[in-house]
Amino acid sequence: MDMGTAKTPKTPRTEGKELVAYLRSPSAIRERCGQLFELAIEGKLHYFSCDLTHLPKVAEYVIEVMREQYPDLQIPFHSRWRHFEAGDVQRLFLLDERLAGLTPLEKAAAKFDLAIISVLLDAGAGENWYYHERETQLDFRRSEGLAVASFQMFCDGTFSSDKQTAPLQVDAQRLQALTEKELADGFGVNAENPLVGIAGRLKLLQKLGQSLLSSPHLFGKQNPRPGNLVNYLIEKSCNKQLAAATVLTVVLEGLSNIWSGRIEVAGMNLGDVWFHPSVADDGLVPFHKLSQWLTYSLLEPLQELGLEITGLDALTGLAEYRNGGLCLDLGLISPKRSEILLQSHSVASEIIVEWRALTVILLDRIAATVRDKLGMSAEELPLVKILQGGTWTAGRKIAAERRKNGAPPIQIESDGTVF
Repeated sequence: MDMGTAKTPKTPRTEGKELVAYLRSPSAIRERCGQLFELAIEGKLHYFSCDLTHLPKVAEYVIEVMREQYPDLQIPFHSRWRHFEAGDVQRLFLLDERLAGLTPLEKAAAKFDLAIISVLLDAGAGENWYYHERETQLDFRRSEGLAVASFQMFCDGTFSSDKQTAPLQVDAQRLQALTEKELADGFGVNAENPLVGIAGRLKLLQKLGQSLLSSPHLFGKQNPRPGNLVNYLIEKSCNKQLAAATVLTVVLEGLSNIWSGRIEVAGMNLGDVWFHPSVADDGLVPFHKLSQWLTYSLLEPLQELGLEITGLDALTGLAEYRNGGLCLDLGLISPKRSEILLQSHSVASEIIVEWRALTVILLDRIAATVRDKLGMSAEELPLVKILQGGTWTAGRKIAAERRKNGAPPIQIESDGTVF
């Protein structure tokens, strides 16, 4: 089989809403990824092997990075909000100043708008692109660059159809009218500063606009906005408590139709779900990386409204190249063929599906080992904090030490909508 391609999925044995609901659950992510992990432990996985003897070493490396970043181990959530303060610039303070005249609910809706649009624009930027922030004269790359650029676009009213009186919003009408030039200009893209997947990002935002209009129960009837999800989630809460998995379910329900060219079941788009022939029954492996990161990013505005978020560790770690790169660079995962590291691979390829699946399970193992070494409980140090402290930061650090420009160990063909 060509390592850069994927087989056509089998027809799922179980059709309909039940299968879709299952594949959108964190338990399905762990169960399906767990099947590939068990094969790796047995030496039966196609492209990778797994060596758990490296787990203590990896945990020590993560702890070292955590203590560098957060000496008191008071670690915030791994979310988009961290990137908005890249370069130690207090952009969120400035945002709060601009939102000062709004009610708490209106503030939360604005922050939902910002987080959702920014996360959806966060797929891999490539090695050559950077964003120059005119306000600070600072340059940022990769996730921080995308975050700061999208933050500034939001503050400039780029995503609002009422730029004069309500610039700090994202609405359906404006998203559908957005042009590639406007998006490219917002990111500072030109011939010398190319951004991977700009067309894919635009299509994603335009389809988001369509989804806002097609789901008024989630996004509102009068002025459909991503931020109106906050009202729906408040209705879902009970006694001021809201389960993290409920937020993910709502995110997946509301945004599933924006992903192009993905597997469908019973006419429903599955999103970040891919095929691997070694997985039992239908061969489908869910990850929901962007949706889970978006979920983590929506929790903080909900907490600001006084909601208590429960079941944080029901969500999984994020199957992306920083966490996955950490596992590869420190020996938890090893490719069975050296050329895997020399070629570029489709997101749908078995190679990338295996890499991502092993990453999800190993993040749980790393988290448990980190907690054990620190003598802390899951309540004191949930997975979302270990990701921040943490594995994502450690993945970036080891990549910078080992490769030019801090590139991941495996190259992925990005269309601007997954990584």
